[in-house]
Amino acid sequence: MVTATPPAAIAEAGAPSGPGEGRFFGRRKGKALRAHQAGLIAEELPDLRLDLAAPAPADPTRLFHRPGREVHLEIGFGGGEHLAMRAAESPDIGFIGCEAYVNGVAKLLAHVERGALANVRIWNDDAVRVIDWLPPASIGRVYLLYPDPWPKRRHRKRRFLQAEMLERLARIMRSGAELRFATDIDDYAAYALARVARSEAFDWTAERAADWLTPWPGWQSTRYEQKALREGRPPGYFTFRRR
Repeated sequence: MVTATPPAAIAEAGAPSGPGEGRFFGRRKGKALRAHQAGLIAEELPDLRLDLAAPAPADPTRLFHRPGREVHLEIGFGGGEHLAMRAAESPDIGFIGCEAYVNGVAKLLAHVERGALANVRIWNDDAVRVIDWLPPASIGRVYLLYPDPWPKRRHRKRRFLQAEMLERLARIMRSGAELRFATDIDDYAAYALARVARSEAFDWTAERAADWLTPWPGWQSTRYEQKALREGRPPGYFTFRRR
């Protein structure tokens, strides 16, 4: 059963509220939304936005209009191309997408509208709040694709994939669930691998270099990835499995 969030509770898409306020460091707004995008934010987002004021269901498939066999989570979905593609190819899986950037939320809503996707829910604020809200062992896969690398040394503590975040993700992921992480920044890849190596909850599944240089099956390259390739930054695709 889906519980819609009243429009008044949204106020302004992307605005922080409640616990977790101040932990999000990225952009929340870009250029002005087109009329149709603004209409989607006003009319469609209230029905698809998670209501974190309510208790999380023991079975998170109940969050969707059409409950499926499991739930996947994408953290920072950008323009929503990947999430929409995965939702369209797997209608029996529910997808929760987290993205605080209002323009990205509007783009995903347009994908949902065009594809008539009934298996998508959205959180347009700090993803940590959703992670802490979800019940234990409830997520079958997590995607973290091209997160902000925060390249300056003094900003590395802002990177999403920290040891403490791996613990939080481990709590909500089932045994055998995959954390799929993509980056075009070598330093961030090494940073993440070092933390996974110290984790007692995850294993890196790669056995040879091709395993992290080859995209996952069914991969659809994003606009960000195409830009990275044009600028000479080959991506890495890392799969970490929950023990």
